[in-house]
Amino acid sequence: MNIYIVDAFTETSFTGNPAGVCILEKPIADQLMLNIAKEINHSETAFAVKRDTCYHLRWFTPQTEVPLCGHATLATAHILWEQQYEQKAHAIQFTTQESGVLTVTYANEMIVMDFPQKFVTSTSQNELIQDALQVNPLFIGCDELRYLLEVENEQQIRALLPDFELLKRLNKRVIVTARSVYPQYDFISRVFAPSVGVNEDPVTGSAHCYLAPYWAKKLNKTTVIGYQASSRPGLIRCELLGQARVLLKGTAKTVIKGELFLDNNAT
Repeated sequence: MNIYIVDAFTETSFTGNPAGVCILEKPIADQLMLNIAKEINHSETAFAVKRDTCYHLRWFTPQTEVPLCGHATLATAHILWEQQYEQKAHAIQFTTQESGVLTVTYANEMIVMDFPQKFVTSTSQNELIQDALQVNPLFIGCDELRYLLEVENEQQIRALLPDFELLKRLNKRVIVTARSVYPQYDFISRVFAPSVGVNEDPVTGSAHCYLAPYWAKKLNKTTVIGYQASSRPGLIRCELLGQARVLLKGTAKTVIKGELFLDNNAT
């Protein structure tokens, strides 16, 4: 089995968000995918297997399967084109367990992913989050998977020192965001997900499914640029398509290509 490590949402190796990518000839067991993800030990590893003209795509953290992952989808499309499984002139369609069909194209030297817009519902202040992050958010919303917090300024985002044990008790990912003070991007964010085994995710495509419509409405724009201020930062260009879809745009760099050897007892 060929296996790749790809840095996503970056033009430079060793920055952005690293993802494992496995291109499969046939489906493999769920437990084996989870074990491979544990071995790679990045925030997500993607597994793609071709079915007719599409690829069935799944994503695993070292701890569990997740319903949607942007940077590992971008990394997978990058490998399929770079390794000539597919031609860049042709769109790639990924079928998924829970997120429908995701279409990825290549345009203007960028990988363009057509993803669903996601929304949170305003909720009351959460003392556990406030204790874990030591912030008083201007807004807090949630859905079944994530909390979204807006804080007062960019400096608060950069200064966050989360208590990950407290955040783990939420059993949801936490997106923290603020308006940018710089003209290069519209908003800044960080993403914490200790409940799925990822304390801080470097650059998170799925989080921008929430952030893009949130900031587009506040800023009265249809195109916004997000900067994720982790220790491996990256930019995501976002373009809203109506009320339901968002284009997430970025680039990627392959840093490792290898072969995975499995013994007869591997599961």
